[in-house]
Amino acid sequence: MFHRNATDPTLRRGLTQRRLGRRDMLRLGGLAALGPALAACGVQGKGTPAASVDTSTIATFWEGKASTGKVDFANWPLYMDPAMPELKKFTEKTGIKVNYQEVIQEMGPWFAKVQPQLSAKQSIGFDLMVITNGIQFGQFRAAGFLAPLDHTRLPNYAKNAAPKYAQESFDRGNVFSVPWASGITGIAYDESKTGRPITKLADLWDPAFQGRVGMMSDVTELANFGLLAAGLTPGDSTEVEWKKAAAKLQQQKDAGIVRNYYEQDYVDALGKGEVWITQAWSGDIFQKNLSDGTNLKFVIPEEGGTIWTDNFAIPVTAANPVDAIALIDFFYEVENAASLAEYINYVCPVPAAQAQIRKDAAALSGDDRAELEQIAASSLIFPSEADYAKLHYYVGFDTAEEQQDFSKIFDPIVLG
Repeated sequence: MFHRNATDPTLRRGLTQRRLGRRDMLRLGGLAALGPALAACGVQGKGTPAASVDTSTIATFWEGKASTGKVDFANWPLYMDPAMPELKKFTEKTGIKVNYQEVIQEMGPWFAKVQPQLSAKQSIGFDLMVITNGIQFGQFRAAGFLAPLDHTRLPNYAKNAAPKYAQESFDRGNVFSVPWASGITGIAYDESKTGRPITKLADLWDPAFQGRVGMMSDVTELANFGLLAAGLTPGDSTEVEWKKAAAKLQQQKDAGIVRNYYEQDYVDALGKGEVWITQAWSGDIFQKNLSDGTNLKFVIPEEGGTIWTDNFAIPVTAANPVDAIALIDFFYEVENAASLAEYINYVCPVPAAQAQIRKDAAALSGDDRAELEQIAASSLIFPSEADYAKLHYYVGFDTAEEQQDFSKIFDPIVLG
C-alpha cells in the first residue's frame, strides 16, 4: 500500500536528491579513487574462489540449518519506508523478528569493513545485505564470501521475478543474489530544445547539439555508453574494446559536442536548459517530472542502455540464513514488491506489481491516487520486455587491478 508519513514528500518517495547522493558515492563499478586505494591497502577477498557452485555445494551449505526466529538485515539509507511496513508484515506473518540497519553507505568501505571477519570465517553481524553489481560484488563472489542460494526456498522469486534477472552477467542464474531494485541509464532530453525526439546513442554525437550534450563524469557510466555507441557489449568487453570506446568518446569531446561531464548536477543542467540532451538515470528523470512538473523525456537508446542492480545477498557466515532467505522470498510476493516500489520508485523486479499498484491507486483519491497511477504507468519503474531486451549489464571487474586499468583508459577523457 501507499504509505504516508510526516516527512518531506521528496524524501517520502525516495526521490532524486537521496539517490543522487548515493550515485555520487557509489560510482557503480567501484569508486575511481577507491579501487587503487583498496589495492594499496591489500583489501582483497581472501577465501575460497566460488564463481559458481553445483547442487551438492548448495545442499552442503543449507544442510541442517533451521529457522532461529530472527534476521539481521543491512541496507542503504532511505531504501525503505521508515515505518518499515513490509518488515512489520513479515514478522506478523512468520513470527521472525527483523533487525533492520541502514549501515551501507558505499560499496568499497562496506567490503573493507566486513572482509576481515569473512576471511576469518566469522559473522559480520548481518544475515542479509543489499550489495550492488560492480567490483566489490566480484570480490565478494570470487572470495567465497557469499552463500549459494537455495532456489527451492525461493518459490515467489521463481514465480514472479522478471526473466531478465536470471541473465545478469555478474551473477548469471542468480547463484548468489537476487535483485532488490534496479535502475536504468539512458538518455534524457528536453524536446522543446532538441526540436525532435531522441532515439539513439548517436544523437549524443550529433554536431547539431554541439555544446549542449551532457555526459557523466562517472567513468563506468561514461565507458559503458562509449562501448555501446561503438557497437560493443559492455559485460563481455576486453581492454582492447575499452580503448575503442575511449577513442569514440574522445572524438565526441574533441568535436566540442560535450558541454560538461556531470555528477549529480546533470538534472539541474537539463532543467535549466544548459544542456538539451544528456546521459541520465531513469529514477532521476521520473522524480524530476513528478516533483517539479517538468516534461523531460527519458529513452533507452536503440543501440541499448544499461541496467544496474542492487541485490539481496547472504554472507556465507550468516547466523540466520534460513530466516534471511525467507525474508528475501517475502519481498517477491506481489503485494510486498508493489508496496516497496510505491515508496522507492526504482525499477521493480516483479512485473506483476504494476497491476497491484493500479489496484492500490483505485482505492485512493486526489493526489495520492494520481501519484500511484503515474508510478504504475511509468516504463522507468516497469520496463517492457522490449525495454529489457535493450538493456546491458556493466563492465565487470573481479580485481582492483582490472578496475585500475579500466580507469586509466577513461579517466583522461573526464579529467583532461
